Amino acid sequence: MRPDPTRPARVTRGTDRTYRWVNRAGALLLRAWGLRLRARGLEHLPRDGAAVLAANHTSYLDFVLLEWAARQRGRLVRFMSKASVFDAPVVGRLMRAMGHVRVERWTGASAYRHARRLVTSGEVVGVFPEATISRSFRVKRLKPGAAALALHATRTTGVVVPLVPCVVWGGHRLLTVDGRRTLRRGVAVDVVVGEPLLPLAGESVAELTARLREALEQLLDDAVERYPQQPRSEADRWWVHADRGGTAPDVATGAALDRAALERAGAPSD
Repeated sequence: MRPDPTRPARVTRGTDRTYRWVNRAGALLLRAWGLRLRARGLEHLPRDGAAVLAANHTSYLDFVLLEWAARQRGRLVRFMSKASVFDAPVVGRLMRAMGHVRVERWTGASAYRHARRLVTSGEVVGVFPEATISRSFRVKRLKPGAAALALHATRTTGVVVPLVPCVVWGGHRLLTVDGRRTLRRGVAVDVVVGEPLLPLAGESVAELTARLREALEQLLDDAVERYPQQPRSEADRWWVHADRGGTAPDVATGAALDRAALERAGAPSD
């Protein structure tokens, strides 16, 4: 009998074995691609116990790059990912087998409950709180789910569950929206993990979300500042922020482009 694609996968030893196999294969592919992968701040990701990993979103490969980084800490991150990824014939089967969380665009409550159970059982759950890729490559307004997961798990278990901010910079040069992609070797990709945000007594979801956005913006600024490469030509400036001499959309223009893309897809823009 074929598995129900909407049914959450259980995290088992078999699930972990599949994840580790796919993770190793992915790392080999990234190495064969010739990417210049660097990770900083990995000590901020706990080696054991529950955590919520909240990352910026600029590329279709963000979750692969974050998995590569988390593997170096011995952690398997269960990502919340949109349903269309699970609907892909091969990728979807692997996503289910690795225990990732399928998120339906209009009915995300069951996915949130599943993620909540994973966190309270000691797993690391990965969330892209911007929900969609940012066309300005800046941090957009955040959805509250990541903060809500950390707060709920902390209050349910009585153990502080850290909300760990993380940014990927350079991945958007490889594969992102609007047909932007390259197979060029030697592209630098940085993954930067920030200090965990510990939910405070009496803190609201909105307050923790605001702290998360501030942390992500600071991490992104630092990642951009330390990034080792520059555009190779005038046409190659598209991936650099406008205020740094690039031609990427500014925040307002990027937000308008994001809304237009959601409307074309028939999804609510807010």
